[in-house]
Amino acid sequence: MSDFEVFELGDVTLLSGVALPAARLVYKTYGALNAAGNNVVVLPTFYTGTHERNEGFFGPGRAIDPDRHFIVSINLFGNGLSSSPSNTPAPADGPRFPDVTLWDNVACQHRLLTAHLGVERIALVAGWSMAGCQAYQWAAQYPDMVKAILPFCASAKTSPHNHVFLEGVKAALLADPAWNGGDYDSPPVRGLDAFGRVYAGWAFSQTFYRDGLYRKLGYDSPDDLLDDWGRDHAENWDANNLLAKLKTWQLGDISAGPLYGGDFPKALAAIKARAILMPCSDDLYFPPADNAIEAKHMPNAELRVFNSPWGHCVANPGNSPEFEATLDACIGELLSSA
Repeated sequence: MSDFEVFELGDVTLLSGVALPAARLVYKTYGALNAAGNNVVVLPTFYTGTHERNEGFFGPGRAIDPDRHFIVSINLFGNGLSSSPSNTPAPADGPRFPDVTLWDNVACQHRLLTAHLGVERIALVAGWSMAGCQAYQWAAQYPDMVKAILPFCASAKTSPHNHVFLEGVKAALLADPAWNGGDYDSPPVRGLDAFGRVYAGWAFSQTFYRDGLYRKLGYDSPDDLLDDWGRDHAENWDANNLLAKLKTWQLGDISAGPLYGGDFPKALAAIKARAILMPCSDDLYFPPADNAIEAKHMPNAELRVFNSPWGHCVANPGNSPEFEATLDACIGELLSSA
């Protein structure tokens, strides 16, 4: 993968006060900034996503269209492209990579957009899962810059139950002796396989498995799906990278930082952007009840629950044409009023 650009940030002081040395953001743009500067769409990446996987959320003739919009797709710290445990030199390499928050990610993304790309206004920040969490973060951290957000299958603050789920997949990985505290000589393959298998039990709903919807993904049985998810994590992901992003996810909270001092309702109330919150009815990570609480405190938010047994992975491009159509309709609505 080399079709991207790199924004060198230099040494970045994180929200924790710890420095991330020689930080970098990897990103890709599509389309062009118009004369009015009002056609910018920001798409952060999700947990196992990259800018390439974000390409499933836009295209010619869709609600987000590179012929009409300036799309900036930005890779999350820890995903192996932007600064990550796997590509950061000592003393911040591997398990010594510092804890990075969504505040830190969005502060650096803001530098990219304003100082490097000349962006002053954002028409929309949208995204799935951790990318949607970043959409909330953008709207709270820079409320005067963001006109609209559409987080789908996401939340503004990681719930205690979500935190516990993440501790479970983490424990499966750390149980591999090859993990060696993160200073492994070769990948902890068994731990990565276990990580993927545990993850698969949460990514889809109980009904998805009960009704055999896994067959629509090409699997003959739940065991086939588990084998594939385990193999994918073992072959394609660095363990320290997975855990760095997992920590960022667990720390998710738009009220963390100097603006709101941990006052979550205050942070939600400060969001000026028009927002459509789009959870999936059967999402086991980000249930609609969390978004319903958020919407009560956000002055311009509307909750639109998408009913589907596909759970969190309803949003994965290609899984549900019905979800994609609904998502595009909501995005089009927001962009037409931005």
